Parts: sequence; C-alpha cells; structure tokens
Amino acid sequence: MIINRRLALGLGSGAAASTLLGSTAAAQAQETDADWDALIPGTADLARRKIARKYTRQVARAGGTWSSYIDVADPDGVVKPAVEADADRVVEAYSVNKIAVAVAVLDKVDRGLLRLDQRVEVTEAIVIKDTDGIFPLDGAYPSSITIGHVLATLLTVSDNTAVRLCGLVVPALELNEILRAKGFVHTQVVPVANPNRFFLGTTTPGEMSTMLRRLAAGELLSAASTQHLLTVLRSLSSFTDGIRLNLSSAERLNVATKAGWFVDGRNEAGIVFDAAGKPMITYALFASGRFRGDPALNADNYSATHPALRARAELGRSLYDSVLRITTDAPRAYRAQPYRARNGG
Repeated sequence: MIINRRLALGLGSGAAASTLLGSTAAAQAQETDADWDALIPGTADLARRKIARKYTRQVARAGGTWSSYIDVADPDGVVKPAVEADADRVVEAYSVNKIAVAVAVLDKVDRGLLRLDQRVEVTEAIVIKDTDGIFPLDGAYPSSITIGHVLATLLTVSDNTAVRLCGLVVPALELNEILRAKGFVHTQVVPVANPNRFFLGTTTPGEMSTMLRRLAAGELLSAASTQHLLTVLRSLSSFTDGIRLNLSSAERLNVATKAGWFVDGRNEAGIVFDAAGKPMITYALFASGRFRGDPALNADNYSATHPALRARAELGRSLYDSVLRITTDAPRAYRAQPYRARNGG
C-alpha cells in the first residue's frame, strides 16, 4: 500500500504516524522533493533520511566545498549521524569558534577564577573598527563592561572586539589548553605576538558537533554556565540569516546557533531542541570556495542572499520539522523562555 503525505493528512494522527511516518514503505512513497519537504518524520531514522536528502540537494544547488556533520538523537538518547561529509577535515572556523572561546571563559567562571559580573576595560585601542558588532558604534572610550555582557555581544551580534576582551581574561595559550583538556585538539585559536590576542583558528565539523552535544548534556560546564551559554545562543538577538531564517520567532528560540564568515567561508553550527527543550539535532556546516552565481557578488555578500546561506535556510526548515514528532529520553532539558515583546516603558 503506497500512501503519500497528502493522503496521510486525511488519516487520524495515530494512523498517520504509524502507517506513513514510521515505515520503510512510507519513506519509499516520498517520490518527489515536495513530498519529502512536506514530510514530518515520526522516527529518528526517517528524520535522518529526510535531512540527508535535503542536505545533498541544497549543497548541489549552492556549490562550494562543504565539510559537514549533522546528527539526530534516537528516543533512547543514542546519537547517530544523518550527514557525514569530510567531518574530520580541519577547517577555518571563523566566528563559529566564538562558542569555544565562550566555553573557555565560562570554564574559568566555574573554577572561581572569573565572575560574570567582573568588569573589563574597553579602550580605544582595543576596539576593532569593522562593520560587525556594537563596540565600534559606541564612540565613548574608555569605558568598562562585564564579562557577562562581553559573552552576550560575542555570541549574538558576533562582535569581534568581544574576542579581544575575552583575550584579556583568557589568554590564547591558556584558552587552547582549556579546550585540549576537554578533548578538543583541533578546535584551537591561533596565538599572535600579543598573548591576549588571537585569530579564531580551526575546528572540524565532527569536533564542533561533539562540543555542542556535550555542552547540551551538561558535560562541559556547570549547570549555570551551560544554561547561560545556551540561553544566549538561543536568543532572538542571535544569528537569523541561516538555519533560523525560515522559522518563526517561537521556533527560533528552539535553535541555538552561531555563524562564522570571512573571505569565502560561510559557516554555521548549532543545536535544534524539541518542544520540551531536549537537544535532538546538532549541526556543523562549513562551506567555502566557488559558489553558484557571480563570484564578485558572492565575495562580499554575507547576508541571507548568499548561495550557502540560502542552502542553510532551506536545510534549517527541514531540521526543525524533523523534531516535531520525535523526542529523546535524555534526562537533561533546557527550555527556552517564551518571547515577550515590549514597547519601551
């Protein structure tokens, strides 16, 4: 019996889940891209198949060279890959490694060596006057800011001055040592002559995905620091042009994400949570090289109209839809606070 989703919509939810969404025959019935896009998987295995198909199609359309890892958790908490594409390749992380920088800072907070309310000095000389972030817009130096605010600007608007401010409290060599001690030998920053400054360095898709999984499981940081970091990465102020572009405000709150871009690189990594706040999917997507379209237009385009970001936006919808009917028995859950709009006052 062949049943496509249009017919399944006429069935009861239980019948649809058991007859269509959880069976091999159902997967075979999804004959077109439109059928697969409309499919809401009822099993983790079917979710992996949908994600793998969507990833393959979008990467082919976007062009470029991709190194990626995407996994999906089973109901028993076992994580299995949906996409493994050069997942062990060492890549330039760009601002995706700001997650790793934040982990190192919060590791020192957990050990009592720093406090989130501790202030650091913001001098004219430390401000990077690029077009990213908010510190270049301040116009009033010297000033000071708490480490908590530094991490918020680092991970939401991806402020590059915030990288230097993190370097004041976790120098490059110490930062790399903290990451290596946690098992991340390829996720490393690049030291420079000034010990408190560094380039954002490298990672691998597999290692970044592992970092995100362990973070969500509470294995990297204290419960308070884990909650702090995931709250920032899930906020509506965080990156929206990629995986979260085609999601509603409420849906975006269930995706923790961090993008990174420089030269021809267009990267993003994060976690998709289910409605209960349990981490279901991690993704680490690193793309560079020659993309579809006019190279001159792509070169300085870091917005949602870039081919790689269009691909990630299409994939993001599929990732989110894939957790609507599946969950895991994993004990730890971090539920996002609902968004409440205000009009000043």
